[in-house]
Amino acid sequence: MVFRINDIDQTQAPLLEHLIELRKRLVRAFIALGLAFAVCLYFSDQIFALLVRPLAEAFPHGEGKLIYTKLYEAFFVNIKVAMFAAFFVSFPVIANQLWAFVAPGLYAKEKKAFLPFLLATPILFAMGASLAYFVVMPTAFKWFLSFQGISSGLQQQALPAMGDYLDLVMRFILCFGIAFLLPVLLLLLQRAGLVTRQQLVGARRYVIVGNFIIAAVITPPDVVSMMLLAIPLLLLFEGTLVVMVIGEKRAARAAAKAEADAAKASGETAVDQAAE
Repeated sequence: MVFRINDIDQTQAPLLEHLIELRKRLVRAFIALGLAFAVCLYFSDQIFALLVRPLAEAFPHGEGKLIYTKLYEAFFVNIKVAMFAAFFVSFPVIANQLWAFVAPGLYAKEKKAFLPFLLATPILFAMGASLAYFVVMPTAFKWFLSFQGISSGLQQQALPAMGDYLDLVMRFILCFGIAFLLPVLLLLLQRAGLVTRQQLVGARRYVIVGNFIIAAVITPPDVVSMMLLAIPLLLLFEGTLVVMVIGEKRAARAAAKAEADAAKASGETAVDQAAE
């Protein structure tokens, strides 16, 4: 079976049929999210154990502790953990339903243009989330816990609350994951004709400053976390410029080939007419 991208759907569906189709896709997406939530709620303790591992490893052995200061806090932490995990588990289905609704209105050329972005988005998000989980959070938590000890004659001890810790972890994962989608955003803006590579190169100094400002805003107030986000963002920006150069060269070769083919065809036509 050969994979084939069909051209735009030529059926002139009225507005009501589009709304019915949208409702069908939304219902399927919510069913997938609901089923994933039920499964993740059952395994919420195991999922939370994975999320809490960077903190547990940052504490001295056997000294780690999480508290909750409200009677209902632990329950709602399990609910938030299940919903957080359910979104990632059901995302392939949700994205598939979204694409199935949008795709019939696109030409085959447009579908081929969007396909690399659809594949790159989850990969880049996973890279950013992995950087946060495996590198940034362990480093930041060890630094935060280094303030424990005697200060001004008083004992300082870290007693993180479950809800506050979960909010911090979700913030880390989401912020780093979304930040790593910078190449997708820049390439889409270039495809839409809103920015060019030359404009981005000219604005490099402002991009560098902006990266550090964004990193300072969305990460906890420590220099290490900020640098661990800002530096990869700069590398992704430079990598995006390289991808743009490759794309421009490929487009130039394709245009030159098309022009050569057109010139050859016109020359053959002229020869045929002269022969007649």
